[in-house]
Amino acid sequence: MTRGGLAAKVQETRLWSRLMALAAIGGTAKGGVCRLALTAEDGAARVRLANWATARGFTVSEDAIGNIYVRRKGTDPTLPPVMTGSHLDTQPTGGKFDGVYGVLAGFEVLEALEDAGVQTRRAIEVVGWMNEEGARFQPGCMGSGVFAGAMPLEAMRAVADKTGATVGASIDALPTVGVSRDFGFPVHAYVEAHIEQGPRLEAAGDTIGIVTGIQGARWFAVEITGSEAHAGTTPRAQRKDALMAALDGIQALRAVMTDPDDQVRFTVGRMEVGPGSPNTVPGRVFFTIDFRHPDAATVQRLGDLVAPTLRAAAGPCGIAITETFTGPPVAFDPLVIEAVTDATKALGYKHHALPSGANHDAKFLARVCPTGMIFIPCLGGVSHNEAESATPEDCTAGARVLAETLLALAQ
Repeated sequence: MTRGGLAAKVQETRLWSRLMALAAIGGTAKGGVCRLALTAEDGAARVRLANWATARGFTVSEDAIGNIYVRRKGTDPTLPPVMTGSHLDTQPTGGKFDGVYGVLAGFEVLEALEDAGVQTRRAIEVVGWMNEEGARFQPGCMGSGVFAGAMPLEAMRAVADKTGATVGASIDALPTVGVSRDFGFPVHAYVEAHIEQGPRLEAAGDTIGIVTGIQGARWFAVEITGSEAHAGTTPRAQRKDALMAALDGIQALRAVMTDPDDQVRFTVGRMEVGPGSPNTVPGRVFFTIDFRHPDAATVQRLGDLVAPTLRAAAGPCGIAITETFTGPPVAFDPLVIEAVTDATKALGYKHHALPSGANHDAKFLARVCPTGMIFIPCLGGVSHNEAESATPEDCTAGARVLAETLLALAQ
């Protein structure tokens, strides 16, 4: 097939209709999606994908950590497959495109190959990784982490949500959608299509982002313990106010993380204050820290300052700091970057290279095979939000670049 021939078989209407069909599963009143990992809504989305796949003659399988695979066979079954995909789960107030776009763009490529009658040497597999978001079960990227050997299977299956429901029991309760399969099989290359989740492509007027890697991250859970006291009678000098200690520590860290180049990402995303009474001095505060930067040395240096900075600000309160995730920056493989670049240029799309500020399943796949990503713009760079938006034209452009990239890698 001539260059661009497969891309021409990618159907904008079909891809968009499938995106909207899955957006309706867990759809919210504000136009977003709430489809947490391993819920009934997640199960319904898996069933819908599996039904589309079997209708086209593709093989569907699933593994013990809840990843779902759709396989279009190649002419040489001894060769490791080329993989593409992303995730089906969302944030509690998520959008229509984060994750699911990568799964359905990959599926559209399989359909385009069928429509074109093209046989590839290597099989091409579309994967829906389980629990990328980490909204219901922590940590995120759980399915890809287990697949890549970075997270132990049984420990992850034992993780529980706030209600006590475990990952393992929730997986076992899902509808069966395919044959059982072991994970950790060899992969020739992995390419993930995704909305950018940032404003750079839109600001540049470019259609395709050729992703060079993913920035490093360190996450922390912090618990500060003070002493509950009467708000009206206890002098400030005698208080062990856990909330004031937390605020002082966060303010101190904000100064530590000051960056004139605006590359540091520092977020306190969750805070719980107890006992939560208007007239009681808080005796306990729990909060999380998400710190990211593309430079490994900076990730190490600033991350190492988190604990001493917080302890210095705790005053008379007790403090416990746990590092819950450490991920160094990842550079994607030149093999995949070159394949994406060649496909983008051949199709004539405006583009530029950029790193990813967000974590993705591709970060774990890079441990086991050549890996890369394709970004498309999203309106205003908004994501993890019900207002998340992408255009049919951009979604199609990304799928067309993905099609030509996968075809090159699979041949």
